Amino acid sequence: MDINEIARLAGVSRATVSRYLNNGYVSQEKRRLISRVIQETGYVPSQSAQQLRTGKTNLVGVIIPKVNSQAVARMLAGITERFAGTSYHTLISNTNNDPAEEIRCLRALSERPRVDGLIMLASVFTEEHLAALRALNSPVVILGQHLEGFSCVYHDDYRATFETAKVALRSAQHPGFIGVREDDVAAGAMRLRGFVDACRSAGIEPSPEAMATGDFSVESGYLCCEQIMDARPETDAIVCATDSMAYGALTCLREYGHRVPEEVQVTGIGDSELSRIVMPTLTTAHLFFKTSGKEAAKMLIEAMDDGDEIPRQLKMGYEIYGRNSTR
Repeated sequence: MDINEIARLAGVSRATVSRYLNNGYVSQEKRRLISRVIQETGYVPSQSAQQLRTGKTNLVGVIIPKVNSQAVARMLAGITERFAGTSYHTLISNTNNDPAEEIRCLRALSERPRVDGLIMLASVFTEEHLAALRALNSPVVILGQHLEGFSCVYHDDYRATFETAKVALRSAQHPGFIGVREDDVAAGAMRLRGFVDACRSAGIEPSPEAMATGDFSVESGYLCCEQIMDARPETDAIVCATDSMAYGALTCLREYGHRVPEEVQVTGIGDSELSRIVMPTLTTAHLFFKTSGKEAAKMLIEAMDDGDEIPRQLKMGYEIYGRNSTR
């Protein structure tokens, strides 16, 4: 079964069937005839033939930093949900937080284009990253970071952390902070700045000894909390850049006999599912990860379908959920 046979059975020309398959103009009557024949015969257009005609693969690349992350999982859910029902299919590449692997993925796509567009869940941008991104000959959307000159969907990490820290600072005088590497601008630099500015707005100068750097994991949250409490036993609030590290901090404080929130308050960022069931439940900022994934996919579809190369930036909102880990 081929396009010629479909045309014969439908009583239309081969060119009309071709226009139908490529979403071109076809009258309603002929569209109905072609659709009926395709349904009756189970005809599936050749993907390779369509690619030769249109230059499109209907494949979209998604580069992610890791798979074992609630935030990444929620963004991916939004991306795949938005692409469902379209002609596009997603190919996911996990780089395991390796910047060199990210660059290899980007370069492979620029040298042998196999995708019509790309969504990149980024954490760090080096000059090599920027060069590889500029070499791409298909639309790209950056998700989770703001990068000038590129279409982006990102979160208000600074304000979300500022407002979350303020909840703890209503009844704290010696706050600490567990963050991540600052070359990750969104989760690292912006959330650190939000904490520091919240402290200063409350008339408190945060102690460098009460600030530690983790790696997003629960274990690093535990170790950073241990480091802070050893250096500054008077610490009465620990603001964490992620929920995962906050879970580690809660465990550490409990094992060392500190009562939360009576003695030490704890906050996170992200509002993952466990935040509502850990004991005590976690005060955190809800970031709209799934919605941001949908918006990134929508932005990319528009760029691929319309050929619009104008960069667009979308900053997502947030909500603060005060729970039992703060007073």
